[in-house]
Amino acid sequence: MTYTRRETLVIGAGGIALLAVTPAMASAVEEAVAAFTGGAAVTDGGVEITAPEIAENGNVVPIEVSAPGAEEIMVLATGNPSPPVCSVSFGPGSASQRLSTRIRLARTQDVLAMARMSDGSFVQATRAVKVTIGGCGG
Repeated sequence: MTYTRRETLVIGAGGIALLAVTPAMASAVEEAVAAFTGGAAVTDGGVEITAPEIAENGNVVPIEVSAPGAEEIMVLATGNPSPPVCSVSFGPGSASQRLSTRIRLARTQDVLAMARMSDGSFVQATRAVKVTIGGCGG
């Protein structure tokens, strides 16, 4: 997976805003993914992200990530100045492999969840979240 600079035009009640994922943010996402996967291939599916389509306040965005059979789940906010959000490991006695938390999103962006499965494979899912009031000073 390679992230490149991307710009999105958002038109809302307050007018027009141009949002961009800078090369530094893309690099931070790529580094986090490489550290998590060790360079292994990642496939789509096997992970479910539940998050609001529109978050009125980026300071407290509720998310839930579920990946049955996962040993570890990592969550990234791809448009934040510091994309890594959390990494949660699950032991053999875990009843389920899911996490629920509230995260801070600086602006409209994708939330990326990756899971290392018990067979050593890696899976991912992405969820777009539109933020009306940024949570990182935006």
